[in-house]
Amino acid sequence: MRKILSTFCLILTLAGLLGIAQAQAQVVVSGKVVDNNGEALIGVNIAILGKVVGTISDVNGNFSLSTNTPAPFTLTISSIGYASQTLEVTGSMSNVEIKLEEQSILGQEVIVSASRFEENVLQAPVAVEKMDIIAIRNAPAATFYESLRNLKGVDVAAQSLTFNSPTTRGFAANGNLRMNQLIDGIDNFAPGLNFAAGNIVGISELDLESVELLPGASSALYGPGGMNGTLLMTSKSPFEYQGLSASVRGGVMHFNSPSQNVRPMGEFAARYAKSFNDRFAFKVNVSYLTADDWEATDFRSFVDNGNHNLGIENTTRENDPGYDGINIYGDEIGTNIGPNSSVASGLVQAGLITPEQAQLLPNEVVTRTGYTDEDLVDYDAFSLKLNTALHYRINEDLELIGQVSYGNGTTVYTANNRNAISNFSLTQAKLELKGSNFFLRGWTTLERSGDSYDAGNLGVAINSTWKSDTDWFGEYAGAYLTALAQNGGDVTASHQFARSIADQGRLMPGSPEFNSVSEQLQKTPISQGGALFEDRTNLYHVEGMYNFSKFIKAVDITVGASYRHYRLRSDGTLFDDADGNAIPINEYGIYGQISKSFVNDRIKLQVSGRYDKNENFDGRFTPRGSAVFSLGADRQHNLRFSAQTAFRFPTTQNQFINLQLRPGVVLIGGLPQFLERFDDNPAYSLPNAGAFGAAFGAATEDPEVLNQAVQTIIAGGGDPTDVALVQQTIIGISLNQTVGILEPFEFDEFKVERVFSLETGYRGLIADKLYVDAYVYWSRYNDFVGQRLVVQGASADDPLSVIGLTPGSTVYILPVTFDQPVETLGWGLSLDYQLPKGFQIGANVAYNSIEGIPADAVADGLRVDWNTPRYRTNVSFSNREVVKNLGFGITWRWQDRFNWESGFGSGPIGDFHTVDAQINYKVSSIKTIFKVGAQNMFNSYYTTGIANPSIGGLYYVKVTFDQFLN
Repeated sequence: MRKILSTFCLILTLAGLLGIAQAQAQVVVSGKVVDNNGEALIGVNIAILGKVVGTISDVNGNFSLSTNTPAPFTLTISSIGYASQTLEVTGSMSNVEIKLEEQSILGQEVIVSASRFEENVLQAPVAVEKMDIIAIRNAPAATFYESLRNLKGVDVAAQSLTFNSPTTRGFAANGNLRMNQLIDGIDNFAPGLNFAAGNIVGISELDLESVELLPGASSALYGPGGMNGTLLMTSKSPFEYQGLSASVRGGVMHFNSPSQNVRPMGEFAARYAKSFNDRFAFKVNVSYLTADDWEATDFRSFVDNGNHNLGIENTTRENDPGYDGINIYGDEIGTNIGPNSSVASGLVQAGLITPEQAQLLPNEVVTRTGYTDEDLVDYDAFSLKLNTALHYRINEDLELIGQVSYGNGTTVYTANNRNAISNFSLTQAKLELKGSNFFLRGWTTLERSGDSYDAGNLGVAINSTWKSDTDWFGEYAGAYLTALAQNGGDVTASHQFARSIADQGRLMPGSPEFNSVSEQLQKTPISQGGALFEDRTNLYHVEGMYNFSKFIKAVDITVGASYRHYRLRSDGTLFDDADGNAIPINEYGIYGQISKSFVNDRIKLQVSGRYDKNENFDGRFTPRGSAVFSLGADRQHNLRFSAQTAFRFPTTQNQFINLQLRPGVVLIGGLPQFLERFDDNPAYSLPNAGAFGAAFGAATEDPEVLNQAVQTIIAGGGDPTDVALVQQTIIGISLNQTVGILEPFEFDEFKVERVFSLETGYRGLIADKLYVDAYVYWSRYNDFVGQRLVVQGASADDPLSVIGLTPGSTVYILPVTFDQPVETLGWGLSLDYQLPKGFQIGANVAYNSIEGIPADAVADGLRVDWNTPRYRTNVSFSNREVVKNLGFGITWRWQDRFNWESGFGSGPIGDFHTVDAQINYKVSSIKTIFKVGAQNMFNSYYTTGIANPSIGGLYYVKVTFDQFLN
């Protein structure tokens, strides 16, 4: 790592020496930029084609550009919302008037994500979506991140007001591990907690220039993780976007909430950028958001006590002693209190009940009384984002950038438990040298979990603090028998009475005692019986890319390489690092791309390939090939075909996690070192253990087994009227008859997940009015990484512990590689039509489905977490200026119902639709835009995943000042 950084610094030093040696400027071009009405346009970008040098027009539309580039050369003049122009410069020029015309942006966007160089979106070789400054500014949703869900085929899992996880083409997930998110080339990924920081501590909207989304496989150019897409966010250059801008947004939320009063939210953001002599520029950003977060209030019950979570039922604590509420924590702890249970045996051995009484205990699971999400989770959400960057143009071909970003926030994340991400921070720093045909950058991510804690563990720990599980279940069983004898056998009333007795002394939410215990456990590490994460993971990354276009004209050749180093450190609260030593992981990759156009640029062929290696896994090569055929006089009809591959190394948690989710349930990594714990004491799949438990239970109630037990006792000289002896003999005989059902689970090698995808599509602009974008894809996943749940008994000689009849079993949740391919397919279509007088209507629809998962694999406990509706659609209607300075936009969104799977639980998510709307008014004299909007305007509460919060309406007013606003 030190050698790489030393080399990087040496290159920067040489670049600086080149800058010192450069010649003085020889050519000066000056003039003014105006619109069709002759009014000055400010902030227009004037740049030399193929160079990094450029300038912008000032508040009067004037500009002056000095350069040592010898004439002739070409200037490009561009501004969002206006048709770009070029100016051929043959020598010094003055008083040049450049007139830009407003234009529709249909099909005119310039993108860089699809090929890592600029190209018109119509000719892009793969599917791509883009939001530019105008689209971001006029979006009806409250933030650009919320607006992502209105792009074609995008699904967003919302776990908080400030925590949204977008994905495309299936496998939606909280945190989303199959999609890259990059801000100015920096991976916006929390390397320890394993989620994309996104809108928690990501980029300020005021500093955002564009958002580009590549749906589907994209590893060939962007490396591991781009299985289902890559999201590229680009900030504004302080050379091109100068001056002061600021915004204030105030809103209200929680209308008609079942558990919350109407509450305000507020956000402030400011940006300042300044350039000196077009050589040195800087920018500073700050934004702060605060709100009472959306609440998770799903009180339906998991069917299987939280361990297997195969389904959901509408029971309540009053009618179900085994109730395990989705957004209630602590009630995951349950046990069977039946005649053969360890609870019954303990009471008999203590002389508290007789063996005859033990036979009256119900053969069912009872769970402890838990605490709601609201009792345990901090809903005081906030997000602080700070950013500063220094840009120095060493010469007209080289620009040096130093950038530091810091984010701090509180939010809620739904993982295998609900996690309160409290005072979480992410610091990222970058040093980059870039030219018109290359870049070399190094960056680091420093993640600090702050006061973050596991709400599920917190609920369990609070219960254990005031009364141990052994005491609680023992009191419950004893009280149940007492009530049963007194109320004439009323089972329901007996359960209710038993719970009231066992719950005596329970810490009540809001009480000083509860608050004291809760606060103490929040500060106690998970490794010490509390709920606190102590994650201090760092990530270091170096990469570079070079394009040979200046030297090779026949074809376009691009090559690049990257190196990444992780240092995982959690002090045993998240990873297997209880010894205090950080866990290192090294990765590296190289890639290349060749592009060639034929027949007057009507045919473009492109081949890309990338090789990556992680020290814990085999290396992986991911190629991509594409062809674009441009038709029509202006090449406005384009057919594209591509074959793409992608892969992802298992995440840091997939590799090294060692986290107790609750007593008896542990989440572990899939590396061989974790599987060694099953060498001497095998694990069994939960379905297999369930089959053994059912067979054993049936045998204990079989009259033939009872008769055999009696005969065995008599033959041995025992007393056949001794109930305890008979019961013990029945258990032994039943165990001998059924133990053969148990089959140790065989773990396969944990591998790198791969996908191969075929895609064809069409983009076209018809009569300059109708923009059509359509695609069809098919993908095949090999070595698919899913999750398995297995149970291990207290010892290899105690099979009854596997089914909970004796204590000591552990359920392990671990990632595994699926040995059969998984196939997905889908299509998408968007239509945007430019109506007269600036009105625009658009619609998109997308379809996704999954195939090829054998029913026996699902029955054996494989979980693939598809989590994707078959259909989703959006319809929008807008006008940027329906009358002078007044614009509006409205979007209707609908998505189909689907089934959600995750480590937290599984169950149905209903279909829903929402409407977002906004109107905005521009006051040019004070450089200000006033915007009034509603997100989920009709306040139709919905949820995007099991245990996620209910999302209602958000109504807001936003005022934005921009010194360079046209």
